[in-house]
Amino acid sequence: MMQGRFTIRVYGLLRHQGSVLVADELIKGQRITKFPGGGLEYGEGLKDCLVREIREELGVESIDARHFYTTDFFQQSAFHSDPMQVVSVYYTFGVNDPNAIKVVQTPFAGISGNGEQEVFRWLRLTGSKEEDLSLPIDRVVWRMLREK
Repeated sequence: MMQGRFTIRVYGLLRHQGSVLVADELIKGQRITKFPGGGLEYGEGLKDCLVREIREELGVESIDARHFYTTDFFQQSAFHSDPMQVVSVYYTFGVNDPNAIKVVQTPFAGISGNGEQEVFRWLRLTGSKEEDLSLPIDRVVWRMLREK
């Protein structure tokens, strides 16, 4: 049996006025549109990871986090050539003032060159499609958001 590793990712779903917040990020030279969040650190709880990631990425405090979905199928990491299974956990959350989050209107606005760069924007739940998100698990979650 082949041995592989796991990476656990925690993402936040912030809805506001018919839209959901997404991150446009340059990761290893690839343009990726995903939900805000990132990797669980050793010794950290899932909700603690969400709070930290939202604070680091958006500069706001998340409130009222509620579990939404955990990956229930195998997904190989898109960013590792060695066997690496991704387990993603999604939470809905709120913030005191969604308008305080710095957003762009155009995908990847202001991102150029190399290095890790990230901007945020609101993606309408109607009129947008799952292909607007880059990662397979995010697309599953997108469909679930549209159904609810």
